[in-house]
Amino acid sequence: MGDTLAQKIIKAHLLSGDTTVGSEIGLKIDQTLTQDATGTMAYLEFEAMGVPRVKTERSVAYIDHNTLQSGFENADDHRFIQSVAKKHGIYFSRPGNGICHQVHLERFGKPGKTLIGSDSHTPTGGGIGMLAFGAGGLDVAVAMGGGPYYISMPKMVRITLSGKLRPWVSAKDVILEVLRMLSVKGGVGKIIEYAGEGVKSLTVPERATITNMGAELGATTSIFPSDEVTREFLKAQGREEDWVALSSDEDAAYDEEYAIDLSSLRPAAAMPHSPDNVKAVEDIGKIKIDQVCIGSCTNSSYLDLMRVARILKGKTVHPDVSLSIAPGSKQVYNMLAKNGALADIIAAGARVLECACGPCIGMGQSPNSGGVSLRTFNRNFEGRSGTADGKIYLVSPETAAVSAIAGVLTDPRTLGEMVCIDLPEEFLINDNMVLAPAPVEEMDKVEILRGPNIKPFPQSEPLAGTIEAKALLKVGDNITTDHIMPAGSKILPYRSNIPYLSQFCFGVCDKEFPARCKEEGKGIVVGGSNYGQGSSREHAALVPLYLGVKAVIAKSFARIHAANLINAGIVPLTFEKDADYDGIDQMDELRLPEIRKAIAEGGEIVVENLTKGTKFPVRCELSKRQREMLLAGGLLNYTKLQAE
Repeated sequence: MGDTLAQKIIKAHLLSGDTTVGSEIGLKIDQTLTQDATGTMAYLEFEAMGVPRVKTERSVAYIDHNTLQSGFENADDHRFIQSVAKKHGIYFSRPGNGICHQVHLERFGKPGKTLIGSDSHTPTGGGIGMLAFGAGGLDVAVAMGGGPYYISMPKMVRITLSGKLRPWVSAKDVILEVLRMLSVKGGVGKIIEYAGEGVKSLTVPERATITNMGAELGATTSIFPSDEVTREFLKAQGREEDWVALSSDEDAAYDEEYAIDLSSLRPAAAMPHSPDNVKAVEDIGKIKIDQVCIGSCTNSSYLDLMRVARILKGKTVHPDVSLSIAPGSKQVYNMLAKNGALADIIAAGARVLECACGPCIGMGQSPNSGGVSLRTFNRNFEGRSGTADGKIYLVSPETAAVSAIAGVLTDPRTLGEMVCIDLPEEFLINDNMVLAPAPVEEMDKVEILRGPNIKPFPQSEPLAGTIEAKALLKVGDNITTDHIMPAGSKILPYRSNIPYLSQFCFGVCDKEFPARCKEEGKGIVVGGSNYGQGSSREHAALVPLYLGVKAVIAKSFARIHAANLINAGIVPLTFEKDADYDGIDQMDELRLPEIRKAIAEGGEIVVENLTKGTKFPVRCELSKRQREMLLAGGLLNYTKLQAE
């Protein structure tokens, strides 16, 4: 029996474990990336490890999240990251060079290589045939230090694409259809591989849109084969030497299989407040809109924005609509300027933003109160836009542009014949905003620049023998990392200041949670299914750690967040019976007797509800390495012990 594409790359990078589904495997990592919202903490963690120079083939630090300079905090973080990068062998992508995933796809990604990044949308690299994972900053720090990246061996899922997209239907509509089919939980514990004749009709930027939003499926990652389409893209980027042909074996076996006829798809939208709440645009109807935002790591490529420019050419944005457009990279921005497309965008009345994440992470462009915003982004979680009652719809660039002109949600097929846009044979290449690190012989001369906002990594303690604490918070299903640790322009500048961030923890759910934590000194969080979905931000674990959270008991966990909890030294427990969730009320006193012994031995864990006088069993499914990490008090403590 042959191997899937993902299995081939895994086996070529396997350092420990076996490829039995569910078993822990350790992978050699070729490349890493960070962005500034998570990067400062990742580099503080890297420093704490005491490794003088990164050991990867290529590590890149991007500045793309916290680019609003409304105070000294962001600027200080950027200077810190730049100095760390220079000293420790990391390439530095300056502010304005573009969004990490777009730039990495253009300039650094290589088929067949492994990549982890401190951003949940790192699987974008799967569009070029990489095995790319979103991870917590500490996992990235360990990988930069030469350590393996550990995951549970995923199931293999094949989605066979047939046919060809009809005019005005785009790659965004493909991934929205996948989300409709599988849901935001449908990819958990799985790698999604795209195959079939339909793949050949999709460009690399279109493939990257699809793999990017695989994160919204909860998938470990997503991947396309590396074929002649991939080769042409790399050739146009002046990197043909990086190309290798990669595909699954014909007799490869998959755990699940699905099929999508591309020619059957219609323009779609994900309605508030979930990426899987998907309907066809024509079925939703012509709802009035207030705002349109085009860009993000999902839909900011040259191809996307050229299509937008053609739609806007000679037209005017509706007077009731605010339209903003953010190119994904300096390369895209520059090429639009040179060929006149940028002039068409500006003339239509669009507001052009810098090459950064911006509105996608709540950094500006929040809609009006109760406003309807169409966005080409990847998430529409409640409050993520910066407006608590904003109604966010996720759509394709084509649907977004047409609707911005009409003033209502509009099916782009109403425009009639579509003008085709081809990728250029040569992209404009100018890497002058990527700074190389200092040579090894000069690294000791580099001074690390630290501002007053940069605080030390929060310290964890070895796991206690018994945990007894109150259930300081009880939340429902699909709690995201935006619920746990919100983003936005008011909070993101403090990503390196855990004490300050702590006052906003779970603010979307319960503003009194931080105060209760401080009063009690320790606590337990109770959650529903798919707890911790969304961003890879490890702050959603580090801030609860700082507030004294000792354990989280949930029906199920999102992969990255569960790993981040373990990395932080917080015990992730799952109910044996979901019905036991109903037997806990907020502020119940809970006891985990001899939890340290149970974790060490992999034994049975029973939670005692002292308030109710009840007991219920929970699971803690951990590898031997993860048990040792929790006993030590997290990954950083564990790594230090290993080095002794």
